[in-house]
Amino acid sequence: MEQDRLAFLALHFVPGIGPLLLKQLISYCGSAERVFASKKTQLLKIPGIGPVAADSILAKETFALAEKELSKAEKEEVNLLLYTDKNFPSRLKAIEDAPAILYTKGNLNLNAPKTVAIVGTRQATAYGKACVEKIIEDLITHQVPIVSGLAYGIDIHAHKNAIKVGLPTIAVLGSGIDVIYPDSHKDVAKKMLSNGGIITENAFGTKPDAHNFPARNRIIAGLCDAIIVIEAAEKGGALITAEIANSYNKDVFAVPGNLGNTYSAGCNFLIKTNKANLFTSVKDLEYIMNWNANSSNSKNISSSIAQSNLTDEEKLIVECLRKREVPIMIDQLSIESEIPLGKLSSLLLSLEFSGFVTSLPGKRYGLSHRNYR
Repeated sequence: MEQDRLAFLALHFVPGIGPLLLKQLISYCGSAERVFASKKTQLLKIPGIGPVAADSILAKETFALAEKELSKAEKEEVNLLLYTDKNFPSRLKAIEDAPAILYTKGNLNLNAPKTVAIVGTRQATAYGKACVEKIIEDLITHQVPIVSGLAYGIDIHAHKNAIKVGLPTIAVLGSGIDVIYPDSHKDVAKKMLSNGGIITENAFGTKPDAHNFPARNRIIAGLCDAIIVIEAAEKGGALITAEIANSYNKDVFAVPGNLGNTYSAGCNFLIKTNKANLFTSVKDLEYIMNWNANSSNSKNISSSIAQSNLTDEEKLIVECLRKREVPIMIDQLSIESEIPLGKLSSLLLSLEFSGFVTSLPGKRYGLSHRNYR
């Protein structure tokens, strides 16, 4: 197993082999070790692999680099999460351009039942900061991890307030995990490690170069169920993250602001163009995301299921959704219910007609709103 992890990392460092191609190689060959054991003629049959890439793989020159990286990770108490690991974030696995490897540090749960990202301008106003504080305070009841990018402004304010109220908070870096940027946020990053932590797809020593941040933003968008944009200009990282989140079929929310205010223009634009739900309070989030469930409601749901005319398999599906409390991908539901995808699709359609289940973008399913009231 350790040898395969080394081979995975070595493959990751091969020039020209990005996350998509790496996953494809492993899919065709069965494992990273088998990729390196393959013959050139076999590699050339894999889509995207040409003679140069095949020669680079078979040269095996990146194994020394991989060994150094693993050694440094152990020394720095950094965990390397590979795409093939069972605890790799399930939300990211559902995204085609997800990273193949994540460097993580801290006490993280990247597969929490609910996750919210909060992003916004680096030039946060008093209004924006007040919105962050109120939102995070209202999210305490859900114990939801707060994901952001450790940047100036809204990002760092979100991390600080999550720490303050005891919510887990996760920072996604656009640099190596040993290169905290900006430097002035090192203390906050350190405090996050006990309840949350920091993650990146970049190798040790990677500098916070500009091209790394759009890539960082896709991880922020991919890790969350919902993303809240609080203050954003017409152009900038927050809007890029929102656009990416929309492309991933995530639920995007935007806090409205005063007309004419530079840092409200981006949020107002997202709402005007139907690229974000209007966010006025956490109740909006709870309604759209089906998050108003509580323990008493759960008992009512169980009772209504028991008294219904549903089949045993339909009851099993509803119970799986109830326990999760949040919409989940159909693939994950198939795994948890142990019902084959083809049959599951038919059962879900029947449950949707019966009013028990709601179909959401991105092949996600959750209990209908009536079951949370």
